[in-house]
Amino acid sequence: MVQSKRRFFIALLPPHEAQQYARKIQQHFAEVYNSRAAQKSPPHITLQPPFEWEIEDFPKLEQILTEFARNQAPIPMILDGFAAFKPRVIFINVLKTPELLAVQKALMDYLESSLGIVDEKSKNRPFAPHLTVAYRDLTKPNFYKAWDEYKQQKVHFEFLIPQLTLLIHNGKYWEISKEFPFANQE
Repeated sequence: MVQSKRRFFIALLPPHEAQQYARKIQQHFAEVYNSRAAQKSPPHITLQPPFEWEIEDFPKLEQILTEFARNQAPIPMILDGFAAFKPRVIFINVLKTPELLAVQKALMDYLESSLGIVDEKSKNRPFAPHLTVAYRDLTKPNFYKAWDEYKQQKVHFEFLIPQLTLLIHNGKYWEISKEFPFANQE
């Protein structure tokens, strides 16, 4: 049977150097703490959580994301230190800049008004930007061991994000479907 719907999510992907750093940390979690779930997608900051979309309507999704991105400036991003959603998630902390908060809210509102895409959980809680390095399969005992290792560790990146990224689930992991350049980035 051919799938008529696929799962997507929308994110911001950091530049190569920050991606490499995050992948190195994710690999450490896989080897030392037996936590591999974060390796099933490129390192990213989620703006719109996963949603299902009809494959035949994919051009409409692309059109809406193109229109949205064209009206946004590149987003300054600061990654600073490690943080956690205890007792299961460890991540690289993403500072809540006004630009990041504004683009996330604008995207959620635009997707809801133009395509009817709504994530009720996200709508009812504050946006908490983060770049996950371990979650889901990180056991509580391993979480506490890892948190002792990472809570004081220093990491700092500052960069501009030039595009919005749409990711698609291929049945095993998430991969980049398409990138949508922000204003003046085409």
